[in-house]
Amino acid sequence: MQQSKLYKRFFSLYWVISVAVSFSSALHAEQSQTLDRDQWLKARFGAQHDALIPIVAVADMLYGCQQTKHADNSVNIKSLITQLDKNNLAEKLIACLAGESLKSDEALNYGLTGCFNEQFAHLPLAEKQQKMALVSKAINGLSRVERQKSFTQCVTEQAIHYLR
Repeated sequence: MQQSKLYKRFFSLYWVISVAVSFSSALHAEQSQTLDRDQWLKARFGAQHDALIPIVAVADMLYGCQQTKHADNSVNIKSLITQLDKNNLAEKLIACLAGESLKSDEALNYGLTGCFNEQFAHLPLAEKQQKMALVSKAINGLSRVERQKSFTQCVTEQAIHYLR
């Protein structure tokens, strides 16, 4: 009887270990496929994505600046990215910033506002306004390093959508 219980425990333990090993193998294979896919994407679109990031960042800053100063509410980020050349985009941002540095906190805050505004563009107006109010609160509560990290992440994800 004792041996039977021991055998059942051993069999149960063996089964749990084998399931864990097979799960671990499947997870490793999935991670490997994801890494292969990511490497392929980077090889295929990496240079294009890297070139697009500063354009998207400037467009976000310009959009946020224009929205804050009510300079041009008819424009959207997509048109800034796809219809303006990078020199014209930069000139418009410099004009909107009116002497502020592109590396200033104000420019960074405009960029965050622009980037998140586009991410929420698909939402109903009331929900978008609610989320943008939360973004404004977050901007005011985050350190420069945290805001810069958030902006970099937002722009990186946003640029993926504009790859042609």
